[in-house]
Amino acid sequence: MTFVQGTTTDRFDGLRERLETSIANGKDVGASIAVIHKGELVCDLWGGYRDAAMTSPWERDTLVNVWSTTKTMTFLVALMLYDRGELDFDEKVSTYWPEFASHGKGEIEVRHLMNHSAGLPGFSDAIQSEDLADWDRCVQDLAEQTPWWDDRSLSGYHALTQGYLIGEVVRRVTGATIGQFFKSEVADVLGADFYIGLPESEEHRVSLVIPPPQGIGAQSEPNSIGYRTFNSPQLEANVAHNRWWRAAEIPAANGHGNAKSVALIQQIITNNGHAEGHRFFSEKTGDKIFQVQTSGLDQVLEFNVSFGLGYGLASSDVPLGPRGCYWGGYGGSIIIMDQDVDLTVAYMMNKMEFELLGDTRGPGIALAAAMAALS
Repeated sequence: MTFVQGTTTDRFDGLRERLETSIANGKDVGASIAVIHKGELVCDLWGGYRDAAMTSPWERDTLVNVWSTTKTMTFLVALMLYDRGELDFDEKVSTYWPEFASHGKGEIEVRHLMNHSAGLPGFSDAIQSEDLADWDRCVQDLAEQTPWWDDRSLSGYHALTQGYLIGEVVRRVTGATIGQFFKSEVADVLGADFYIGLPESEEHRVSLVIPPPQGIGAQSEPNSIGYRTFNSPQLEANVAHNRWWRAAEIPAANGHGNAKSVALIQQIITNNGHAEGHRFFSEKTGDKIFQVQTSGLDQVLEFNVSFGLGYGLASSDVPLGPRGCYWGGYGGSIIIMDQDVDLTVAYMMNKMEFELLGDTRGPGIALAAAMAALS
């Protein structure tokens, strides 16, 4: 088999065979894997095809919509602003965004936006899919909503809205959009090939996602918070085939990159605040990531999730160490950071499975990488 290109160290070479096999048996069409261990890029692999017809090869610099893996970039921006003293996670959102206080939201704190407990997991019926490209309309819609629940100890995954909520606070604090801030303060600093709002100049490198057989929320109970979330607005995966989607800033869902760029950026978390000779936040700030904010059955995801400041932590359903965190994207992408093992593992792909936060492919790669790191 010659589906896969790239390099690994000897210890991590088993990941090449894993990706070769996954492409050969059809579980993957095109994908990339990157692993950083103890500050070294020990695995940088890519292979397969950019398209469902398997006519165009996945290249070193191919980009793909990584869905909710994008959220990890917004968490990083918020941590940086906290470290600079420009943002306080325990402060009311309305301190930065006064209009947000309406309709019973005056006591909601910034940390509630980070851990999905703000009670705003969906938009009103007025918002349709293409309205997601209209930032002002989306944030006004959220500011005018009444929370869907009142107990801030309960999470309910803010699948699309989280990016607008965090992003608007960032805009109010910095004067820049979150995509602009991320580009200048993170991606450009590291030379990382990741975009929240894809420039037209990069369109030629995009691999369009291959939608799963059924859409998000297809199994949710009607009238449940999950069902309401996934239908406000209702999105099909092929929305990512539209230029308007890729061009907009939809910071919870439309980031474009590949495994190497995601790992390059999120190793900041593994390193507790620094990467490639640059310090992004202090270790004291980094320690806050691992303080559990909410834990238990998420009202939207319907499995047990523990949230720190944005990132998912170990739970009864997610076996991670005490200094490990993660997040994944609709259809399969995943990024895992483990400070105890000094390991960052990223997997980005175009063939989507049904699961909202990844499927067995990514965790299998992460487990294999962890075993290699410990060998």
